[in-house]
Amino acid sequence: MGGFKVLRERWIAHLESTRRRAVVLIDEAQEMRPAVLSELCLLASAHFDSQPLPCVILAGDARLIEKLRREELLPLGSRIRTRLGLEHASRDELTACITHLLGIAGNANLMTPQLRQTLCDHAAGNYRVPTTMAAELLAVAAQRDLAKLDEKLYLEVFSPPDSTAPRRKVAAR
Repeated sequence: MGGFKVLRERWIAHLESTRRRAVVLIDEAQEMRPAVLSELCLLASAHFDSQPLPCVILAGDARLIEKLRREELLPLGSRIRTRLGLEHASRDELTACITHLLGIAGNANLMTPQLRQTLCDHAAGNYRVPTTMAAELLAVAAQRDLAKLDEKLYLEVFSPPDSTAPRRKVAAR
């Protein structure tokens, strides 16, 4: 009983003993129930909002912004200090990201420029898509001991299976 009060007391004791503040990162926050989001207000502050407890970071898509406009969530929405809205990344931004990641990984020439463009063309503006696809290509290239990732490899890895191949018949039971 008294769940959030006990948890709040533990946060305060932690802050007093360590002088460090915890960070709670919630991804896909738009999927959370409004009641759970409302509890964050109670959990995240003490003494009438004068003492922040954990730092809460909500990450989500545009539905989160809409959800925070609901009447029961206005108190939470009003406590958000910084909002960073990201739009779909352009092809140039995605290409720059891939180029940067290859450079800091130590092999800026691992991937052909054409492959970089192809990955970015299929990313739908999402940074996660080309990096995930690049990781899959890298895994295959490592298995095959390839020195360079190119569009040929992309087509081999991501093309749909050949539909002209005969299908195996499943035995009836």
